[in-house]
Amino acid sequence: MTKLPASLPAAPEPLSSPVFDSHCHLDIMVGNRQASSGDPVAQAAQAASATVRGILDDARAVGVTRLVTIGYDLASSRWGADVAAEQEGVYAGVAIHPNEAHEATPEVLAEIEALAGRPEVRAVGETGLDYYRDWASKDDQHASFRAHIEIAKRTGKALVIHDRDAHDDVLKVLAAEGAPDKVVFHSFSGDAEMAKKCADAGYFMSFSGPVTYKNAGYLREAAEIAPAELMLVETDAPYLPPVPHRGKPNAPYLVPLTLRCLAEVKKVHPDRLCEAISVNGVTVFGEW
Repeated sequence: MTKLPASLPAAPEPLSSPVFDSHCHLDIMVGNRQASSGDPVAQAAQAASATVRGILDDARAVGVTRLVTIGYDLASSRWGADVAAEQEGVYAGVAIHPNEAHEATPEVLAEIEALAGRPEVRAVGETGLDYYRDWASKDDQHASFRAHIEIAKRTGKALVIHDRDAHDDVLKVLAAEGAPDKVVFHSFSGDAEMAKKCADAGYFMSFSGPVTYKNAGYLREAAEIAPAELMLVETDAPYLPPVPHRGKPNAPYLVPLTLRCLAEVKKVHPDRLCEAISVNGVTVFGEW
């Protein structure tokens, strides 16, 4: 592993069985999107002057062999698709984030669908509903979410959902529209009851750094009852780092910390959970 800048967390002990990062934002980490003054985590990540190749090398050194970089607007979706076409082990998701739903015009959605048809693009997302922020109206968010559901179904790609303070409405929209064959709740934020509803519907739950936080017992309860065959692990890098690195930038090489927490919650050896998640990755995103 390369020597990490002081601004980044130390590398964890490598996993003995490979796994992958189902959701990160490479474009933010490498500075393709300039961090704003109100985004100190992204600023710190970009100060490390990471490259896509360096991020991949650091991840592989600890057993994280692949990653999915996720789009949240048209520019990041185009960039992610192009990088995934060039870099072995990188795959892409394309979408308009619910916070940007007012930008989901018919023309923009047509380009998202064209991108989703590319072989290196394995998901439509992140899309969904965000009631925590009011950057886009609920009407715009619902319309955009429904449009992305249809794109996922037409292209046969997984639907990656951003669900913040909107659990009931997300489930209602999926039921009303008819969910695609493969649905992933990114950075799963529900409780055990929500996890049961997702499991009953066959939706995948991707757990991120917050499952390790002391005050997030409800997430560990959700992970405990989530079937292993419906679980994924992610970073959402450069955001949501696992303990003991809260406040620092996240990166795919920190997946082992979250994975080991999940294995402890599930009372299984980390290798077994890695193996299950790797199988799930092929189910959701296709053959690597």
